[in-house]
Amino acid sequence: MTNYCWYKLTPLDILLLRDAKPFAPGERAWAGGNVFPPNGHAVAGAIRAALQEKCNINLKGAFLSYEDNLYFPRPFNYVNHTRLTPIEWLEPINSSYQMMKFDRTKPVPLVKINNLDHEKDEDNEVTQKKYRQYLPFEAISDLLTSGHIAEKHWLSKNQGEIKPFKIETRSHNSMQEGTKQVKDSDGYFVENAIRLEDGWSLAIAVDIETDSKLQALGKSLVMRLGGEGHQVLMERATQLDLQWQQLQTLSGLNFYKSGRSLAYMVTNGVFERLTNGVSMCRPYPWEWKLAHTVNKNQTKGELVSVATDKPIPISCRFRNDLNESVAAPQVFAAPAGSVYYLNKPLQLWQAEHKDKKSLKVWQELGYAEILWIKY
Repeated sequence: MTNYCWYKLTPLDILLLRDAKPFAPGERAWAGGNVFPPNGHAVAGAIRAALQEKCNINLKGAFLSYEDNLYFPRPFNYVNHTRLTPIEWLEPINSSYQMMKFDRTKPVPLVKINNLDHEKDEDNEVTQKKYRQYLPFEAISDLLTSGHIAEKHWLSKNQGEIKPFKIETRSHNSMQEGTKQVKDSDGYFVENAIRLEDGWSLAIAVDIETDSKLQALGKSLVMRLGGEGHQVLMERATQLDLQWQQLQTLSGLNFYKSGRSLAYMVTNGVFERLTNGVSMCRPYPWEWKLAHTVNKNQTKGELVSVATDKPIPISCRFRNDLNESVAAPQVFAAPAGSVYYLNKPLQLWQAEHKDKKSLKVWQELGYAEILWIKY
């Protein structure tokens, strides 16, 4: 088991973290999606550039941090503070939901069980409460311990906890020489930038060997992250070590208990498989088979339902035989905050097949980091 050392990355300005869509100013005037927090490839590339060394790096994160606390994306299986339930896990009193028809080749639907008065109150704009989009360490610790998030953890104390960053749109012009006119070709494009709220930082963890190399550069390190040379201040954050260790201990205990469980994915997860010569991605691991089948030839598994959001395009880069940096094939990741309902906990394929180089890289760079919750 790899030990990790945590760091805070405090932006010294905006950050430009572009998505995987092709960009050429003459063809597509927009550059940069809302890729935040940055993915593992971007963080690892920044660290290697700071160390000026092509080395192997094991990462956790990136997460958010505020007042020496880790913050995690809200689980997608909650509507405000109400947890969704798979129709196959409902009590007999809600048997009417179990009559629902759905595509049996896909995970079962999730439903919200609430009384009508409560739902009306949630829809009232005057009385509606503001719920956090990023949850602090204390809330996630309670979630792993009790299986629920108390309403007090959902209510935000400040605007930053609802969304701790802003997206700034910036335009770039190139003028024709000797005139005040924008060039007809490659003269104009717009890109999105990320600005963190005051007091907020990114949080990442690296393996012991990488930590030693970083410490040799000094207690505080200014490092480039993302496009256009924008920088972050990288500082050791020992207080985050204990928080992560506690969450890992609670998650491990839940994994080894039998029975219904929820897999809460706190970083983007790439689930890729070659099918008929075509690389396919989907929002849950290919090795997790559905618990319901449509024909006798199917293998029955443990996965019941999935709560997720739209996929995130990710494109990395690699060096070819000529030592040129070229774009790798684009993949689509299930976003952080996705939750999987299983009849019992299952290992990820990445953990069981570390000999597969591509899967090993995804795991080393912190993708598909899962915390286990007892249902």
